[in-house]
Amino acid sequence: MGEEIKMTKEKRIMVAVDESEESMYALSWCLTNLLSHNTNKNMTLLLFYVQPPPPLYSSSFEFKGFSGYLFGGDVIASMEKYWRELSDSVMSRAEDVCRGFDTDGRIRVEKKVGRGDAKEVICTAAERLGADILVMGCHDYGFFKRALLGSVSNYCAKNAKCPVVVVKLPRDG
Repeated sequence: MGEEIKMTKEKRIMVAVDESEESMYALSWCLTNLLSHNTNKNMTLLLFYVQPPPPLYSSSFEFKGFSGYLFGGDVIASMEKYWRELSDSVMSRAEDVCRGFDTDGRIRVEKKVGRGDAKEVICTAAERLGADILVMGCHDYGFFKRALLGSVSNYCAKNAKCPVVVVKLPRDG
């Protein structure tokens, strides 16, 4: 009858980046294995960085007989400045990694920054930003460190609403 119209949904790949070598390797792996051979012109690479939760904004507190001091205005301003500079630095490094790959303009890059507990913020952002896949590095902590700190990649693999690819940094030896 008439011509068939193909609607191709934009593919959105989110890569969680931080200051670690592991996250930059995961980004490089994503560009090499998921994006560089793709001919779809409807692709967006979401670079996502999570800042830590904001500090408490009170000058002092007392809780059940324990007195302590929380951060004042100057310390808060310094910390906020540090987190902004760190975000800018991480995104700059990620952009440098992206520039090393020839995508012929097929891939649009967006930078997003969240704030809070990394594992929860990443999962929520992946859903809200419409990520089709989440790519993240793995710090490969041992049992005790993982038990104390938790594993962001493990949490995301279990809780994200989209497929998750966890990329391990190759170790020599």
